[in-house]
Amino acid sequence: MPTILVIEGFVFFFYSSEGNEPPHIHVEKAGAKAKWWLIPEPRVALAVGFKKGELRRMKELIHEHKDTFIASWSKYFGS
Repeated sequence: MPTILVIEGFVFFFYSSEGNEPPHIHVEKAGAKAKWWLIPEPRVALAVGFKKGELRRMKELIHEHKDTFIASWSKYFGS
């Protein structure tokens, strides 16, 4: 489970077994969980336990760090 970024309590990571899926990022904070597709533009695939404001902030952070997430995904999975 490579962790890519921890910011404002959000932990951004991916699972090492998910290289067969399109690039995406998982996010956890205080027991809440989410999964975001990164391409073509960040969009939520699943969110459990987050408030609307947290999802908005998460989307902002994903937009800001999208290139880092995709580069980390490509480096790890070789795609």
